[in-house]
Amino acid sequence: MIKKAFTATFAVFLTANVQAEAVGLYLGGQVWQSEASGVFGEINALRDFDLAKEYQNNYFVAIEHPFPLLPNIRISSTSLATLGHIRSMQEFSNDNEVYYVDVRVDSDVEANFNVSYIDYTLYYQVFDNGLFSVDLGLSARDFNGSVTVTETTNTTTTTADKIWDEEEHDGHDHPPITETTTTVEANNKKTNDIEPMLYVASSISLPLTGVSVFAQGDFSLINDHSLYDYQLGLSYDLINNVMVDFNLTLGYRAVKMEFQDVNSLYTDLEFKGAFVGVIAHF
Repeated sequence: MIKKAFTATFAVFLTANVQAEAVGLYLGGQVWQSEASGVFGEINALRDFDLAKEYQNNYFVAIEHPFPLLPNIRISSTSLATLGHIRSMQEFSNDNEVYYVDVRVDSDVEANFNVSYIDYTLYYQVFDNGLFSVDLGLSARDFNGSVTVTETTNTTTTTADKIWDEEEHDGHDHPPITETTTTVEANNKKTNDIEPMLYVASSISLPLTGVSVFAQGDFSLINDHSLYDYQLGLSYDLINNVMVDFNLTLGYRAVKMEFQDVNSLYTDLEFKGAFVGVIAHF
């Protein structure tokens, strides 16, 4: 009896060791220069702020295991930040027989878009033959950030005498009178929504090259919001041994965020551009 118990315990221990060795830990990150385009603001005041190109970053950790009924886990963090502005000038004049009035309005609107999100993903590797793999799962995208719009308006009013009659003229100069008024308004919108998304990933290895082609994306599952986040690229094995695999990745990434009334915030934005990254597999 003791011998059977010892044998069973040893078998369980050995099996656990084999399974533990099959568990894989992935750590990775990206830097990409995104070109932002689109509009955002309140429902009746959507504006194109001529958003600037900025470098964005992304980090992720993933754990894959051999247990068929349990999903693999992936957690990814992405930050999107950019600045934009709108500058305009309007001038109004009033000219009559007595005086001349000139009103100039200079408006400078600056937008600070700073939104980040964390993806909590559960997925299964539905196919893998060593050369071609497909992953399928669900993501919960947890948004956190704010959009701040600051509008500075300078109103300059110049009033000058137009004419004087000989009887009215007192012999003194009447210089123009200029008055400037500055108004600053700031509007801050925050978002902290959680959006469900479909997660899909695939990879094709090119034999004898150390190069693989990959595609990965998250796509929204709610009709009220149009969200997607996909990337296409190449991965190259810099280091490949029993201890660690270290890959360099190059590719193209696009993020779409179209929100309808998220805390009174409306957006129709797209960030896209080339990226470079690394992935370590232990």
